[in-house]
Amino acid sequence: MTAAEGQAPEKDQGIVSKPTKLTVDQAVEKLKFILQSKGVMLFALVDHSGEAAKVGMTMLPTKLLIFGSPKAGTPVMLAAPTAALDLPLKILVWQDGQGQVWLSYNGLPFLQHRHGIPDNLLTNLAAVEALVAAIAS
Repeated sequence: MTAAEGQAPEKDQGIVSKPTKLTVDQAVEKLKFILQSKGVMLFALVDHSGEAAKVGMTMLPTKLLIFGSPKAGTPVMLAAPTAALDLPLKILVWQDGQGQVWLSYNGLPFLQHRHGIPDNLLTNLAAVEALVAAIAS
């Protein structure tokens, strides 16, 4: 089964996907709480499935959190300007066709290779891994 058929994508595409036992809404609420408690800005929450429903289309629960810290992200973008294409950081929370909920994000090695981010600045982006680890199964 492929990602298009509702299964987690392979890591070689640069996407890291971790399962969670939470529902999409529970995972989103927990992520929002953690972000707020850490003082990290939630720039946007995109409810893809909710927007699909508004135009009469059915989509399994799928929400995208866009978040970050200018203090952490700006040095990355100064060193590697094209990193702005992938910043702020994002976590996609989605349910597959078998009912499994996934937390997906761009892996740090992928981002580093794609944009030439210096090793010493990767820690500025590590929040995405910590957030996912906090609620992954």
